[in-house]
Amino acid sequence: MSFQYIVFNKPFKVLSQFSSDGDKETLANYLKGISKDIYPVGRLDYDSEGLLLLTNDKNLNHELTDPKFAHKRTYWVQVDGDITQDAIKELEEGVVIKHNGKEHFTLPAKAEKMETAPDVWERNPPIRYRANIPTSWIQLTITEGKNRQVRKMTAAVGFPTLRLIRYGVDKLNLEGIAPGEYLAFDEQIKGYLRAKKR
Repeated sequence: MSFQYIVFNKPFKVLSQFSSDGDKETLANYLKGISKDIYPVGRLDYDSEGLLLLTNDKNLNHELTDPKFAHKRTYWVQVDGDITQDAIKELEEGVVIKHNGKEHFTLPAKAEKMETAPDVWERNPPIRYRANIPTSWIQLTITEGKNRQVRKMTAAVGFPTLRLIRYGVDKLNLEGIAPGEYLAFDEQIKGYLRAKKR
């Protein structure tokens, strides 16, 4: 059996599934003609954008979603307010978030404030604009994937997420892939996805 690997740039307000759900857009609106046995690896929230990997390689799917493996996930995050270095340090050291009704202390992360906004596509609709309240961008790399984790982390340090783009997973990234477009890979993709067991 030949495996297929697809790196898709998921637009805002698209469900990470092929099955229909009312009038919401799904992957089926963008990924036409691909094999029926290809599924997303994990998920990317409806209101988040960016890199979504799809494959029919069940072993790779399992490894990428198994908490025992520390895969790096890099996000570009626009937050409400001019984020402080104290908040950046808190994100790096770990914060308490709610997960499945319990408190969870996030693993150490890598965080940095981006001095200029990244050169990304316009979102439709755009985030709300308020002249008297600035926004800022951070790059945040984590090695775990709790439900809505990044949003919960930035809220925990006082800077709610306004826009969330998953830019990369391990050495894979969105370079050259426009929203709604995808690149297909063969087995070589596994060289970009290397993780250590925790």
